[in-house]
Amino acid sequence: MATPMKMPRQFDQELEELKQNLLRMATLAETAVGRSIESVMTRDSELAREVIIDDINLNRMELAIEELAFKLLALRQPLATDLRLTTGAMRIATELERIGDQAVNIAERALELNSRPALELPIDLKAMADLALGMVRTSIDAFVQQDPKLAIKVCQRDVEVDLLDDEYIQKILGCMIKESRWVMRLHHFLIIVRNLERIADLATNIAEDIVFIVEGRVIKHRCEDWMLVAPT
Repeated sequence: MATPMKMPRQFDQELEELKQNLLRMATLAETAVGRSIESVMTRDSELAREVIIDDINLNRMELAIEELAFKLLALRQPLATDLRLTTGAMRIATELERIGDQAVNIAERALELNSRPALELPIDLKAMADLALGMVRTSIDAFVQQDPKLAIKVCQRDVEVDLLDDEYIQKILGCMIKESRWVMRLHHFLIIVRNLERIADLATNIAEDIVFIVEGRVIKHRCEDWMLVAPT
C-alpha cells in the first residue's frame, strides 16, 4: 500500500523544487535589472561590473531548471496543469535568462557612459525603468500566486512602456541632431531605452505563460486584446 503513495509525494516534491528554482531565478533576474539601472543613474561602474559577472548564475539556473523539467517530463509524465507548469517553467526560465541579458547590456552601457562626462537628457529614464521593473515584479507575483488576472495586468501595462520607448527615442534622436558631439554617449542611452522596452516585452511573455499554466488559455500575441479590458 505504501508504494502507490510514494510516487505522487515524490512527484509533488520535485514539482515544488521546480517552482522554487524558478522563483530564485526570477529574484536574481529582477535584482540584475534593478542594479543595472542603478549603475546608470548613480554612475557606479563597480555595480555594473557585478551585474555582468553575476549573469553566469542566471545562465546556470536556466540549465538546471531545464534539466529538472525534462526529468519530470520523461519520468513522471505529468498531465493537465502539472504538464503545463513543467513546460511553462522552461519557457519562463528562458525569458528570465533573456531579462538577465538585457540587464547585462544596460550595465555595459553604464561602463561606457561612466567613463565620459555626464549628460543631462530630456527624458526620465528612472520612470521607464520603474515601469519595466514593476512588470517583472508583477509577473513574478502572478507566478507565485498562480493568478492569471494579475498576469493580464502585466500585459496591459506593456503599452505604457511602448509609449515611453517611442517618446524617449524621438527625444534622444533630437538631441543627436542638435549636439553631434554627444552622439556616442546618446547612442548608449538609446540602447538602454531599447533594453528597457525589451525587458517589458519579456515580462509580458512571462505573463502570457502564467495564463497558459493556470487556465490552459493561449494568449500569446493576443495581449492587445486585454489592453482595454480590466480584469474583474
